[in-house]
Amino acid sequence: MIILRLKRGGAKRNPYYRVVAAEKSMKRDGRHIEELGYYHPCANPPAFKVNEERVQHFLNQGAATSNTVESFLKKNGICKDFFEARAHAKANKS
Repeated sequence: MIILRLKRGGAKRNPYYRVVAAEKSMKRDGRHIEELGYYHPCANPPAFKVNEERVQHFLNQGAATSNTVESFLKKNGICKDFFEARAHAKANKS
């Protein structure tokens, strides 16, 4: 199963993160399929940028997202319709 998550880099107390598509069984900073963007929490304001087309591609293929990546995508309005449709489908199942 593919998951979209953060991969940590940088020095102590100066992290940066790459948004990657990786197999769920791989380690956090291990091998990944594709790099989709980045998140720099130490920048002022914090910087978050991703390739929306590739994120949409992986989500359409059935990829899951980590809680952190999903919240960043929602805050930035990326794939908004996808997350709304998924929430609506979950609500209808109940």
